[in-house]
Amino acid sequence: MIQRLPRSLRALILGASLVLPLALTTAGAAVNDPPATLAGPTQAQMVTSRMLNGLLSDSSYAYRPQTLDDALSRKILDEYLKTLDPNKFFLTATDVAGFQTYATTLDDAIRSGQVQPAWAIFTVYRDRVRQRIAYARGLLKGNFDFSGNQSYAYDRKDAPWTDAAGLDVLWRQSVMNDWLRLKLAGKQPDDIRKTLDKRYANLLDSVNELKGDDVFQSFMNAYAETIDPHTEYMNPRSAENFAIEMSNSLEGIGAVLFRQDDFIVVRELVPGGPAARSGHLKTGDRIVGVGQGPQGEMKDVVGWRTDDVVQLIRGKAGTQVRLDVVSAEAPMDSKPQQVQLTRANVRIEDARARAETINVPATADAPARKIGVVRLPGFYQDFDARRRGDPNYASATHDVAKILGDFRAQKVDGVVLDLRGNGGGSLSEAVELTGLFIDQGPVVQVRETGGKVTVQYDRDGGVAWDGPLAVLVNRGSASASEIVAGAIQDYGRGLIIGETSFGKGTVQTMLDLDRWPAKVDGRFGELKLTIAQFFRPDGSSTQNKGVVPDVSFPVSVDGSEYGESTYPNALPWTRIVASPHVRYGNFAPLLASLQARHEARSAKDVEYQWWIEDVRQFREEQAKKTISLNETERRAERDRFDAQRKSRAETRARLGINRDPLLEGSSDDGLTADERNASDAVAREAAARTATDPLLRESAAILSDTVSLLGRDPRLAAQVLPQTHNVAGHWAD
Repeated sequence: MIQRLPRSLRALILGASLVLPLALTTAGAAVNDPPATLAGPTQAQMVTSRMLNGLLSDSSYAYRPQTLDDALSRKILDEYLKTLDPNKFFLTATDVAGFQTYATTLDDAIRSGQVQPAWAIFTVYRDRVRQRIAYARGLLKGNFDFSGNQSYAYDRKDAPWTDAAGLDVLWRQSVMNDWLRLKLAGKQPDDIRKTLDKRYANLLDSVNELKGDDVFQSFMNAYAETIDPHTEYMNPRSAENFAIEMSNSLEGIGAVLFRQDDFIVVRELVPGGPAARSGHLKTGDRIVGVGQGPQGEMKDVVGWRTDDVVQLIRGKAGTQVRLDVVSAEAPMDSKPQQVQLTRANVRIEDARARAETINVPATADAPARKIGVVRLPGFYQDFDARRRGDPNYASATHDVAKILGDFRAQKVDGVVLDLRGNGGGSLSEAVELTGLFIDQGPVVQVRETGGKVTVQYDRDGGVAWDGPLAVLVNRGSASASEIVAGAIQDYGRGLIIGETSFGKGTVQTMLDLDRWPAKVDGRFGELKLTIAQFFRPDGSSTQNKGVVPDVSFPVSVDGSEYGESTYPNALPWTRIVASPHVRYGNFAPLLASLQARHEARSAKDVEYQWWIEDVRQFREEQAKKTISLNETERRAERDRFDAQRKSRAETRARLGINRDPLLEGSSDDGLTADERNASDAVAREAAARTATDPLLRESAAILSDTVSLLGRDPRLAAQVLPQTHNVAGHWAD
């Protein structure tokens, strides 16, 4: 049994996990070199396997440890196959039946570290990918008839495994769909064949390039996910990337790269980073060589995996790296230009909190108001910099506090904290950020493995914002976001607006497996382990149920499709004793009026109604799980979409509404993300960040309604805000 680490060594992490199919974890190349032979697990991986068994199944450290036995072994096999082939497009029913040999032995393999079965299964999978891709590329030599009544059942995660003949049918339908998309986009047959042949070759290469580290990580995560949906093993490279995501910073040149055919392409430059400051790199440029320092060997990186090239380019701040670059507009056989850059610590600006203001127009019974908006994509913190005592460490709370200070200077009338799509992050950041809006008190209660409950307090006196507040959430708001929204609701500090949140109520810690000495070379990676469950100040859990908004928007994602409750092994909802806390307000007397005002106003908001229509259409299409392969039907669908887009553009012009740049030229081009022009893709994403957001605008209007109702009725204000009576617009002391 491995001893529990002291609390001082633990960084508490909260966040919803995303598991990608193994075949799609890397970008592919354009040529099909023979796959490298995978020799099986290394000594370090064998040791890691035994460590994970100790932590997940043979310790009191995991919140809900499960015995590693034959029953769990069967679940691990099922999860591993789901990871490899989630849509059952490659492996046959015969393959899966053959894998049942391992159904009751994977527990022994993990416990002993002899995890060769993971490699054996992966080898069969890789062979089947090769066979399927060969079949798909062979189909491109012929032609297709799109006049029939065929359809393509693209969602097969709940379908049974099929035989080779069944896969032939599925793959033919898949290729027909790919072909038809390009045909409808105006591509000619020869161009379609060229595009799809390259696409399928890229897919095969992406699988051929997978390494033992990838296989081991996926297999160990099949084990981890049978224990808990948010427990996750990370190999050393994945752990490094997770640390970058959490800290919102990295040491490197500040360039986002991706793979296009054989080449590593610059997707975008981080503002203020070495690459952007140099003026020698731009979106679309291709990196063909990397050298270390002024004189280091220049390595040809054509055909390399993106993460391998990124590893070469990253390095300690202050060191130099040289890049051989072929300009985006130059032919590929052009002589590369050499760019020398000095690495630096780079903040990832797109992941930082950012501010904007919304002007709510005057109405017959209310003046115009300015509402400040804080968009927070994650609860980031640079743990290492904070431990070193760096006063400027990356912190979501620090960034939001600065924004609130700016809002005070601007004299905004209220603040909307936008947590939509925020999947969580640092527990301490959630507590400290909540403290910007409350004056001391419990923020979250944490129940550990043995049942001990500790309370995480905001102990800082005063608030950064004491005025009107709303928190905007949706189904993608999870974990740390739910801690903040739940605490704000329990304190009556502000309104919660939007959709019911994700429902993740568990706490994870990062365990560095290298802390335990072992008599083998190599690094072991890290384990994100569920060690506790969190509860709101009122004692209720967000687990499965999420945070229910005070003022609701239409559901965009059904809870049966996405959220904690969809995991078969999610913890059940429960509650504990409340922790005493002040209650600033009780908005219940206002909610019926606010909901009615919202519905009346949004019914007249054409952009809001378009959003409702788009959500409805999306959910209807998603529910079908099939798509027609009849050209006439598909062309009619495309024409309807184009007509809708044109009609909306005309309505915008007539009503003086800002145009939506995302809808201009947005007909399906039949391409995948890595096939599109990088500059165009980045421009579209930039446009998306400035596009009108009717939900955010409506949230600001709801907050403005609240201010109006309280401002003109002192008795109501005293009832809703008994602590402050809304004096001078204060909602908190």
